[in-house]
Amino acid sequence: MSWVSGAAVFFIIWWTVLFAALPFGLKTQEESDDVTLGTVSSAPGRPHMRKAVIRTTIISLIIFGGMYYVTRVLGLGFDDIPLIIPQAD
Repeated sequence: MSWVSGAAVFFIIWWTVLFAALPFGLKTQEESDDVTLGTVSSAPGRPHMRKAVIRTTIISLIIFGGMYYVTRVLGLGFDDIPLIIPQAD
């Protein structure tokens, strides 16, 4: 894996994890009892992007490290995944 393809894989993992983990720890304005006039009560109360970016980066590094270990150190690939559907003889 070259550094370009590795960076592309990490980029895809990072964005996927960001959108999966973004709602964790988020409180709405209604839950915080601080609804700003002119906004919907279900809007986020306080942005927590710094925490979300740090959390996303850590989780992505763990996933990418696991993928790197399985593919480079153990030498496994898609051909090593057992077949789920049996082949007809």
